[in-house]
Amino acid sequence: MQQYTPEFEIPASVREIAGKSVDQARDAYNRFVDAARQAQDMISKSSEVFASGAKEIQEKSFAYAEANTRAGFDMAARLLKARDVKEAMEIQTQFARNQMEAYAQQAQELSRVLAIAAQKAQPNVHS
Repeated sequence: MQQYTPEFEIPASVREIAGKSVDQARDAYNRFVDAARQAQDMISKSSEVFASGAKEIQEKSFAYAEANTRAGFDMAARLLKARDVKEAMEIQTQFARNQMEAYAQQAQELSRVLAIAAQKAQPNVHS
């Protein structure tokens, strides 16, 4: 027996409002990222506080946060173009899968960088 799935079309006015909201959020995020980059550059240049390992971890973390946020905005833009709830759910499901894979890869890479930094921080013991 086939299950009935009602079709629910998303009105154009709702798509337009949502699109404007996504655009405004993306603009605000881009301004934040620019300010954060400027602050990061200023701190890195004005101080030797960051060891090479810590700096690499910081840079990777920042890049991952930026990539993940961009992926979220991209998904929101695709959702705006969804013809119905079923398509919207498919978009969300694919996004969740892709992000879980990205998070796993990012965690693995950060673990690798942390291990290298910890190894470099260990004092050399000469026998």
